[in-house]
Amino acid sequence: MTVIHWDFGSAYDFFISLVVIHHPDRFGLRGAWAAGVRSRFSPEERQFLEEAINFFPVPISWINQLPIENKSARAILDALAALPPEKRLISLYKPSRMTEEVISTINQIHSNQMITSEDLEILRPVFQRRSTPLKTRDLQRIAEVFLNPGAFGESLLNLMQAYYQVFFEEEEERILPSLKEGIFNAQKQAEIQPFTELLEDLSHGVKLENIEQYKKITLAPSYWTSPLIFFNNPKPDELLVVFGCRQETENLVPGEYVPESLVLGLKALADSTRLRILHYLDQGATTPSDLARRLRLRAPTVIHHLNTLRLVGLVQVTLTANGDRRYSLRQEAVEDTFAQLNSVIKTDTI
Repeated sequence: MTVIHWDFGSAYDFFISLVVIHHPDRFGLRGAWAAGVRSRFSPEERQFLEEAINFFPVPISWINQLPIENKSARAILDALAALPPEKRLISLYKPSRMTEEVISTINQIHSNQMITSEDLEILRPVFQRRSTPLKTRDLQRIAEVFLNPGAFGESLLNLMQAYYQVFFEEEEERILPSLKEGIFNAQKQAEIQPFTELLEDLSHGVKLENIEQYKKITLAPSYWTSPLIFFNNPKPDELLVVFGCRQETENLVPGEYVPESLVLGLKALADSTRLRILHYLDQGATTPSDLARRLRLRAPTVIHHLNTLRLVGLVQVTLTANGDRRYSLRQEAVEDTFAQLNSVIKTDTI
């Protein structure tokens, strides 16, 4: 029997927001605004972050397993500071990735002060996070961290503390009420909805096959990840999901009236290829390769368009048991987009 657990804290948003401001296009955030946040760092801090963010994980498993009730950003920074500097980076990765072979390789790099091609291949699965293969030269730069992991750990902590001071301390205060409302609403939904439906609603269109394989499922709200989700498996029979709880009437960038979801939705629709994709998805769920064949486009191009549509919630994706992804249209989201447009046009408060 699957048991649902809940977790709460701004620490999830602390790390997720770091990723978002460095990859604003993936999350529908205006690049100029994200650059403004990054400009609050010193040039040295910006350079360190821009290099580290490419292999730095969003440590949702690490946050979740910490034995503290209030997982605020400040509490998480204290927990990070309590770790030995040389252990800070590797502690943030899923334990399943830090195998005995990986740990031994990291220690060997440090003690020998050299990196072999065999070392790189052992480390590759640890730092391969996206579907695009990690280039060897980038992997080499990551591995160089372990030549002096203590120095990197000190720099990492200093940077995290600086980010909290120059940006996130104020942001935490702004988003905390929405996080509390988000988990309250989700828990109410969980009382009346089957979990598969609950997850689809909370994730804005993600379905997981064979959900019954998990004995424990933990859900945690996030403001900055909306409308996407972060998830992983702390253990083979456990699932951890960080879901976006930001309401459509709330904006990631404070102070804007026009709903952010409407602007992003209209931008996504203003493309002939994406409109054709929606046309085909209206006929039934399908795979990126099938769409590529119909559209006579390369599969990576189709996946790029699907990710854009997924970001604004116009399509849903089903993750099959064998790892395939099948996309389908979210008709209610299309109708909501045009309802929002009509509401903004007719409002008298702009």
